[in-house]
Amino acid sequence: MRINKYLSHCGIASRRAADELLRAGRVTVNGLPAEFGMQVEPEDEVCVDGKPVEAPEQKTYLMFNKPKGLVCTSSDKEAANIFDYLKLPGHLTYAGRLDKDSEGLLLLTDDGDLINALMKGSASHEKEYVVKTTRPVTEEQLSKMAEGLYLEEIGRATKPCRVYKSGTTEFHIILTQGINRQIRRMCRAVGLHVAALKRIRIANLKLSDLPTGKTRPLTENERTRLMEIAGRG
Repeated sequence: MRINKYLSHCGIASRRAADELLRAGRVTVNGLPAEFGMQVEPEDEVCVDGKPVEAPEQKTYLMFNKPKGLVCTSSDKEAANIFDYLKLPGHLTYAGRLDKDSEGLLLLTDDGDLINALMKGSASHEKEYVVKTTRPVTEEQLSKMAEGLYLEEIGRATKPCRVYKSGTTEFHIILTQGINRQIRRMCRAVGLHVAALKRIRIANLKLSDLPTGKTRPLTENERTRLMEIAGRG
């Protein structure tokens, strides 16, 4: 990790302010003056004004392709859950659940601040889904969903969203809102029934070719960009 990014990651200063510390000669690495652009390894001793910089506890960030049939919460004793399925340590949780009948991308992490940033009401990061229906989809139905709908069953309106047809009985929908079972409710409101629902993207994270039931760590670039989107970059 570049030295200015490392100092920012440790909460010492923003990257720009870290550059000022470097320029002033106030940063050392293993007892030697730090240089602009140098890489810092976990075993290096970084000091600012002679005081060691403590790296924050390493967090875990995983992408998981949830299979249909699993629930996200362990409180449902009647259904298999993702934690038992993956044998996850208890400190990991998810950002944005998927219901039992849905599949696709889940973000699993122990970074509570990131989860709060992604889940707060003012968050506007995108979530993209592929929806398959039991009958052909019309452009009129998609337009109604795109414009926003009033869901009488819960007394709430959906925000305008992006929707496009990708097959006779398939469409993509990109939401920036998190109403419980939102897509299923929206489909019912326009006379459609969901046959299959799969989340393929959360913000910059894309499911791509991750096999069903498998996890992988986020790359450094994915994590950095996600933090920026969440306002923590």
